[in-house]
Amino acid sequence: MGPVEHTTDLPLASPHEREDAARNRVLLLDAARRLIAEHGADSVTMDDIAAAAGVGKGTLFRRFGNRAGLMMVLLDEDERILQRGFMFGPPPLGPGAPPLERLLAFGRERMRFAHRHRDLLADANRDPVARYGAPYIVLRTHVRILLGEAGTSGDLEPQADALLALLDPDYIRHRMDHAGLTMEDLTDAWESLAHKLCGR
Repeated sequence: MGPVEHTTDLPLASPHEREDAARNRVLLLDAARRLIAEHGADSVTMDDIAAAAGVGKGTLFRRFGNRAGLMMVLLDEDERILQRGFMFGPPPLGPGAPPLERLLAFGRERMRFAHRHRDLLADANRDPVARYGAPYIVLRTHVRILLGEAGTSGDLEPQADALLALLDPDYIRHRMDHAGLTMEDLTDAWESLAHKLCGR
């Protein structure tokens, strides 16, 4: 799998971007992060973000397309860091470790990522296009490749989907809030499934 320079097809900052457009982009993203940190993603509207940034709502929609688009841009930087880690970073997350070790390291890292960004991910995931867009495809491809390298038998596509389903932020929230599970419990369950799929 080659390097992924962009995890989404959303409009990102361009080197030729007008100065006022670049400034508005920074203002909108800073305002969104601040409001989400203070009130949670569910309570923040596009109107709130535009008002906090001091720009018109039309500017916000032109810049990011819709609410899901904005949420994905907020996640983009951290998604890229995680991608660089499992594609090019040191083992066991990155190349150089046995595939099962890499898969387990990926699961632990993605579980933490999903928990840390659960509000943004859950909000972005309301749009099916965003939910199963480029970032998901990269994760799914990585998991499928590692399953194959670990000697997993059968159809790798649904097995990769099953593993990723346990890393879904809505699932994590539900199991923690309603079943009383901890992050350690959820990570152990994920690793148990990964071991079983790899026949270990």
